[in-house]
Amino acid sequence: MPAAAAPDETTSTPPARATARAALLGNPNTGKTTVFNRLCGARAKTSNFPGTTTEKREGRCRLTPTVEIAVVDLPGLYQLQLSWPEARIVRDVLHGVAPHPKPDTVIVVVDASNLARNLVLVGELLQEGEPVVVALNMTDVAERRGLRVDVPTLVAKLGVPVVSMVASKGTGFADLRHALSAMLTGHVPARPPIGLPPADLPPEALSTWADGVADAAIVATPARAADERLTERLDHVLTHPVTGSLVFVLVMGGLFWTLFEFAAVPMSLIDETFKQLGNLVRHFLPPGPVRALLIDGIIGGIAGTVVFLPQIMLLFFLISLLEDTGYLARAAFVNDRLFHRFGLPGQAFVPLLTAHACAVPGIMSTRLIPDRRDRLATILVLPFMSCSARLPVYVLLTSLLFVGQPALAGLAFGGCYVLGAAAAFVSAALFGRTVLRGRARPMMLELPSYKRPSILNALVTAKDQGLAFLKTAGTIIFAICVVMWWLSAYPSSAPPARVLELRAQAAVVSVPVERAKALTDEADALESQSRQASSFAGRVGRFVQPVFRPLGYDWQLTDGLLTAFVAREVFVSTMSVLAGAGGRELQEAGVLERIRGMTRDNGTPVFTRATAASALVFFVLAMQCLATLTVTRKEAGGIKYAVLQFAYMTGLAYVAALVVFQAARAMGVS
Repeated sequence: MPAAAAPDETTSTPPARATARAALLGNPNTGKTTVFNRLCGARAKTSNFPGTTTEKREGRCRLTPTVEIAVVDLPGLYQLQLSWPEARIVRDVLHGVAPHPKPDTVIVVVDASNLARNLVLVGELLQEGEPVVVALNMTDVAERRGLRVDVPTLVAKLGVPVVSMVASKGTGFADLRHALSAMLTGHVPARPPIGLPPADLPPEALSTWADGVADAAIVATPARAADERLTERLDHVLTHPVTGSLVFVLVMGGLFWTLFEFAAVPMSLIDETFKQLGNLVRHFLPPGPVRALLIDGIIGGIAGTVVFLPQIMLLFFLISLLEDTGYLARAAFVNDRLFHRFGLPGQAFVPLLTAHACAVPGIMSTRLIPDRRDRLATILVLPFMSCSARLPVYVLLTSLLFVGQPALAGLAFGGCYVLGAAAAFVSAALFGRTVLRGRARPMMLELPSYKRPSILNALVTAKDQGLAFLKTAGTIIFAICVVMWWLSAYPSSAPPARVLELRAQAAVVSVPVERAKALTDEADALESQSRQASSFAGRVGRFVQPVFRPLGYDWQLTDGLLTAFVAREVFVSTMSVLAGAGGRELQEAGVLERIRGMTRDNGTPVFTRATAASALVFFVLAMQCLATLTVTRKEAGGIKYAVLQFAYMTGLAYVAALVVFQAARAMGVS
């Protein structure tokens, strides 16, 4: 469907600048993100609006050889006059309130299958005199539902350019670029919208106007579309209390199985790359502190985190696909019934879902919850949701728990998410009956149309989340790796007599090569164990270890647990550094094999199945993120809630891990 042409009359606006600004706006679930990704592609960057934690995406799009625009993707919202923080940000950007430069034009993405509701936002912009270009998206969805939008009629009613498009298929973008170029060069109709009520009238007047415009522009087919009947059948299944919950469990289970199966190859390649890099350093540098720092501290530690990047990116790729299809909104509808039973508001679904990426933006997004009691309840339990920082820890511990059993490891991995969510709901009910009393407000939720997911959107999301994970963890991990290497390497101590004896036996000429290598490896392992035991890291771990002894942890595992309070993902790097202090064979076997081969002072494995299960439960439930505690203190309005959150979660994690370890030992699990 072509874009409607504007009349030939033009305004006397000045020529376009070499670089102009366009604000991208729209209701939620209108395909706004797809439009942004298609316009800007790789020329986009993600940051936060100044003074907030609300995410801002900004990119550049070349319309013609002489016209380039900077596009800022604003938060999705239904009306400008809402009291939400996102609406305030949008108003500030549109009005050019410092430090936001005023945009030269506004692109409003409108869902053609929900035209009347979307036109309310368009009407608000027209009331304020904004230079608007309407991107009429998802026209294919509207036609499948038996609706056809008469674009010339819509242009006549609105008085602004309207571009018909299907963003998911890349249709209509040439027309959109042409319309934007015409707007910026002054070739736009100077006609006011027909019948638009003044801004000082009640909001109902604007809604009535939007309904009238939609009725005039929409041409409905007499017969009901087969796609609409299919939508109703799908909704009947996906929103049903029983079948909807069953589908949700199956979808999540399939998602986590896919993580383990499809990420295995790139993980192996990354592990092998870092292993060869370590061998290269070993070849060119002589033995000494510098080589040990590079191999065991920096390369080994960073490898322990980067190796899990494929799973993190795949996770967000799959979540983006599910969101684009419209399924996640149905999942929210099903989960809302459950939320109210545990004293959580329906609006908590979005923060809880966001927390699977990171608890910090999840806590910040609770600002959208109007009731303070509901906000506090959500903030206190939100860190139970398994964030991406826990992902490397889950992969490591489930791999140690079920060696060579990817199916069971996948089930355990998914069980971590279930356990965290269950702890959040039960804790919310407990808080609602103790420190927080009251009932959650009902949630109003729109079910978007089913549509084909955008592969481009999913790829961009995976890239952004992967880079965010590396940027967030990179500096912390690097510092922790260097510190942990130094703590585990110093003060240096003389090797035990047994080590000297083994090396002497290996040096005998008559000893076969295989036997000499085995003796050397045993000597290296004993020397490494002795050095760790006498190092600063060993002393700190031994000092604190009695607290965690009932959970089955030795001083090395205790060290990893303590550093994880800075950032959860550091646990893997810490264990990698501690394990990498051993002999060359452990280093060459890869990160996972090095950690699996760690031994206690008495020679027994550090990670038995009982210990791995205990540590896994502890990491699911414990509060181990200083950044989250800081944001909790700020958003909850006092340090007492941060203290309550830390004490409650850590105490619950300790008790649950204790029960798991002791029960496993009682059942003879080793």
